[in-house]
Amino acid sequence: MSKFPVLQTERLVLREFRKSDAQAVFDIFSQDIVTKYHNAETMQSIELAEKMVEIRASLFERELGIRWCVALREERDVAIGSCGYYNLNKAFHSVEIGYDLHPLYWRQGIMTEALTAVVNYGFGEGFFFPLNRIEALTYVGHEASAALLKKLGFQEEGVRREYGYWKGQFHDLRSFSLLRGDWTT
Repeated sequence: MSKFPVLQTERLVLREFRKSDAQAVFDIFSQDIVTKYHNAETMQSIELAEKMVEIRASLFERELGIRWCVALREERDVAIGSCGYYNLNKAFHSVEIGYDLHPLYWRQGIMTEALTAVVNYGFGEGFFFPLNRIEALTYVGHEASAALLKKLGFQEEGVRREYGYWKGQFHDLRSFSLLRGDWTT
């Protein structure tokens, strides 16, 4: 792939990150309610958001993954969240998926809509390699994220005990997967 794939849904545009998205990323990750279930500390400076945007924007060109900036179609320049693939494993035809969204947009079906487009893209012809398995990890206790994944058809596989370590402690994570053969849309 040479050109970043822009995805559009009924309400959303999933586009490449730009430097100008740093303020919106800071607005999302400077909230404790967002970072409660995230492997990062609550942001205290715009510089951290700038670095996050830089990393996310570079994934595609380095073929390490792809992270879309989520924006409303009528406000394409305003980031409200993100989603995408990382930990690409070409040998196993698998990836991990991640996502985040500004709390003002929670419980409106926005991430369901965005992830549906992203999964369609992953299982389509334009992906880095023929994809068969998408994995997701959520905090034990993060029921909203688990419900989102189940709504999309992900199957829960179990708990990875003390699989993650951040914020000075180990975390149990729930493991989910979606196989190409399971995807119906």
